[in-house]
Amino acid sequence: MSSRGSLEMPSREPGSLSRASWPAPAPPMLVAAAQRALGSKKKRGLAPSACLHLAAELLAVAVSLKPAVLYDLNAAGATQIQNYVGALQGLGFLPPGLHILEVAGSVLVLSLEGTRRHLERVLGGRSPTALVDVSATLACPALCPQDRLGEIQRLVTELLSHLKGQERVPPMPVSHSELPSADWNLCTMFGVLLGYPIPYVFSAEEGYDHCLSLTPLRVFTAQASCCRIGGSPRVKLYSFSVPESLYPILKERLDAWEQKLKAQAQDQTDFANLSISTEVVTLAAVAL
Repeated sequence: MSSRGSLEMPSREPGSLSRASWPAPAPPMLVAAAQRALGSKKKRGLAPSACLHLAAELLAVAVSLKPAVLYDLNAAGATQIQNYVGALQGLGFLPPGLHILEVAGSVLVLSLEGTRRHLERVLGGRSPTALVDVSATLACPALCPQDRLGEIQRLVTELLSHLKGQERVPPMPVSHSELPSADWNLCTMFGVLLGYPIPYVFSAEEGYDHCLSLTPLRVFTAQASCCRIGGSPRVKLYSFSVPESLYPILKERLDAWEQKLKAQAQDQTDFANLSISTEVVTLAAVAL
């Protein structure tokens, strides 16, 4: 079952650049850069649409519309992704200064400054972020109990310390670091790093089991048109869910997140026509 709603920003004419010194390479050049750097000789190359979407997502990080991107298109490693970001910089599509963060075999691309500020806001209570416990032992999702918040604060503090250390390293066009993940809950870590306003938390001792199956979820999707790519394709900036039962409690925080994203969108011209839609779904299986 599903129900939908949407909120759209006023239209803006695509085509203006927030940085006049950045030329806009033709889409085939962006596709070729991705397929060369991220492709595998044994498998079919990435689809052109996926290549353009990835380039636009990285641009969204560069202009502070999102703090990070989690790479999940194929099995490309950190070095390949670092080379790819460098290739986009060489084309003039991205500015220097992005960072490749490797965590437990996963790779994120982020802005050190933007992510550091985001984590500082989370720790300082200046962010709309709220944590929801979805542990399998619960009958239904619930707000994260106080006794578990200390564990999450420790996680965010360690992340912040690592990124601050990387900021002290002499600047490079594309820097890289690896973060030991030890006993960290990667689902929660990635939710925080990706800027989700409502990250999920669950007991690591229970593996990846949770209580979201057959639970009504309100899915939020934020999209915008990328003016730096010919044809201004729509790009998914955020997609996350919130248990519908907790939506009334969390609505104020979600509204604050929406307002912040709208303000960030108005602050740049590389993306236009931001829309935020919601859909309530109930699924037999939910992947975190």
